[in-house]
Amino acid sequence: LDLTIGAFRERLDASDPAVRAYFIAKLMRQAKPDDVFSFVSVADIRRLWPGIVGHLGETRDFWTWLLDAWKDR
Repeated sequence: LDLTIGAFRERLDASDPAVRAYFIAKLMRQAKPDDVFSFVSVADIRRLWPGIVGHLGETRDFWTWLLDAWKDR
């Protein structure tokens, strides 16, 4: 699925939390961590985590570790 940045941002802002979680997970799988946070906040990720975590694939352990390390932020 090829998307423009604008279309991708629309999906990140979708009203359906399942759509948002899927596209945030896609971003987290494919982008560098610093780039992820130029699109979404840590608060967004934490809020949607239950819907995101199942889509993270091989990056799941990294993101779980990072969010745990930043739990007080």
